[in-house]
Amino acid sequence: MSIGTKIAWDDTVLPFQLDASDVRGRVARLDSVLSGILKQHDYPPQVEALIAEMALLTALIGQTVKLRWKLSLQVQSKGAVRMIATDYYGPTEEGEPARIRAYASFDRDRLTDAPPFEQVGEGYFAIMIDQGTDMQPYQGITPIAGGSLKACAEAYFAQSEQLPTRFELRFGKSIEPGVGEHWRAGGVMLQHMPKASPFAKGEGGSGEDGLLVASDLLDGDDGENWNRANILLDSVEDLEMIGPSVDPATLLLRLFHEETPRVYDTQPVRFGCTCSEDRVRESLSIYSARDIETMTTDDGIVTADCQFCGAHYALDPKTLGFDADGEAEGEARD
Repeated sequence: MSIGTKIAWDDTVLPFQLDASDVRGRVARLDSVLSGILKQHDYPPQVEALIAEMALLTALIGQTVKLRWKLSLQVQSKGAVRMIATDYYGPTEEGEPARIRAYASFDRDRLTDAPPFEQVGEGYFAIMIDQGTDMQPYQGITPIAGGSLKACAEAYFAQSEQLPTRFELRFGKSIEPGVGEHWRAGGVMLQHMPKASPFAKGEGGSGEDGLLVASDLLDGDDGENWNRANILLDSVEDLEMIGPSVDPATLLLRLFHEETPRVYDTQPVRFGCTCSEDRVRESLSIYSARDIETMTTDDGIVTADCQFCGAHYALDPKTLGFDADGEAEGEARD
């Protein structure tokens, strides 16, 4: 089977538990999801790699959100890559796929030949959860640190959730004759089961800039179990993570057979966007007729493009914005 061929376990997230270690986790494999995200833009290779890493983290973290919830990851920085934004939409019904979308904003002139993470400067890494109408969104923020986006995510869980967490990620382009370059990605997330932490009420940790790390949160048998699971994960090979021969359940047996792995139902994921003409109209409804006039092109239309999926909308300015009385233009009046 060629590496560019669709495989049964591509674009899936498999949750699992290691009963002997008191550790839970997930295995993710992304293929068409990445293609759907990256084909919307002409991203330079460094930016593509950052988006691939961020999308993989989003799939691994997002698997736990409930039906119809939305999880968002975001990087804001002063570097050449100014922003990376990803969204994970929980399934609308049991058994349906989750949806992922992502995009990046960057200054092409400031990009260098340095590794991808060095294109990200000082800033923050954020995780947000939207539970739906009438619910207060949750947001957690941690500084960009640690040398990778996965390190930022690990710092977030240690700092904000007091949960020892480890990500092992592989992603890149494969070349198949007759097909060309093709993105593939695979990752494993480990997380110690929630318990009272020795640092739960303390301040500062042993990580960069005083951030908490996993070793600050565990001691005794918990620390030994966590270290053992991480040592086993260290042995994983690239082809086991993204190759066509080892399915996620077999990978878990290879890595953790002595830890008694137990797998749960697989969550399929797809590339998907929620943009629509109605949503564009809603976002423009806050503007006055005068503001709308400044957005109108010489052809007499207002245009809007979705950064995530590339959809293009052309709207009649007479149907947009608010009039002088504060009513949305185009709304029925009594």
